[in-house]
Amino acid sequence: MQELDTRPTDLIEYLSLKGYDAITVDGYKIINKYNSLEKELECLYTGVGLRNISHYGIIELKGKDVLEFLHRITTNSLKDIPKAHIKDTLFTSDKGRIIGLGKLINFEDYQLLICGRENKPKLMSWIRKYIITDDVQVNDANGKYNLLELSGPQADSFIRLICGNVLNDIEQNTLKIIQSDNILFFLIKLLDERGQSKFWLLSDMENSKRLIESMIEYNGPFDFSLIGEDAYNTYRIEQGIPVAPNELNDNYNPHEANLMSLVDTTKGCYIGQEVIERIETYNKVQKYLCGVEFDERLLGEEQFILLSGDGSEAGTVTSSVNSLKLDVPIGLAFIRKAFAKEGTKLSAKSSNGRTISVTVCELPFV
Repeated sequence: MQELDTRPTDLIEYLSLKGYDAITVDGYKIINKYNSLEKELECLYTGVGLRNISHYGIIELKGKDVLEFLHRITTNSLKDIPKAHIKDTLFTSDKGRIIGLGKLINFEDYQLLICGRENKPKLMSWIRKYIITDDVQVNDANGKYNLLELSGPQADSFIRLICGNVLNDIEQNTLKIIQSDNILFFLIKLLDERGQSKFWLLSDMENSKRLIESMIEYNGPFDFSLIGEDAYNTYRIEQGIPVAPNELNDNYNPHEANLMSLVDTTKGCYIGQEVIERIETYNKVQKYLCGVEFDERLLGEEQFILLSGDGSEAGTVTSSVNSLKLDVPIGLAFIRKAFAKEGTKLSAKSSNGRTISVTVCELPFV
């Protein structure tokens, strides 16, 4: 009798077999915790952490017109991006609102666009909408690729355990194929929000498993941990990092989300250009992404609107967490220009009816 194939079919299943509990969110699986929250956060801030980000949206683009096409419809300059380089860009609506943020990886013969999983279907539809005679094919590539993220102050030294001194030849925002100890993968070198090097490791299922095993087995003197989504969510709020769908959605524009660094104001037309430039020219930014510090602990999945002293709406809290590092509850919020100054006192009214005093803070918190 033929034996059943019991090998794991994805990294979440593989990690679950190692004893980590997975949950399903919006149709895909994630692991919220591998270690204690304190340990995982410590590794992100002072050591090195490995996070499975294969749940991000992965879109494969093929055709001779991909770069020219994306250059025309997105905010950043892409038509001359060299082979093996990476660049961030925004997709915006004709009203200048955010459709999605993507990290474009140029493999020359094809390109990968990495985006938030939640807005991947909308982004794929948006791209297809504007393909007329262009030689551009758009494919859902989740399942074809696995993606790992290695970050933290020790990441640069730690990755040398796997790839050795070849790291010296890799510049920021570029990639290189690595073959070491029977492991084959693409190493992508990026810059994190704190100005430190971080790395994405792109490979197939079997090589991703070997990478995880080797890092767990040979972490040596490093302060290493696998990183779950709870720890990352806390970290990214402390660092003021916007994500889809919380902060990156069509309620907001690049000015409001502090993402104008991804808008090339010299390249000419793209979708939403006129509105985005008009907002800047006439100083029409209505709200800003800010931090808020709560005076009381948060209770589960509360949603908040922000109110001024006279009861008028001052903003919306889009992400919040009880921060272990700061020992206070904090959040990210889009706040009206008149109230976005650091130190401003507002009231946060929750979805369950309670009201908490908050203070506006500059980002990042840490």
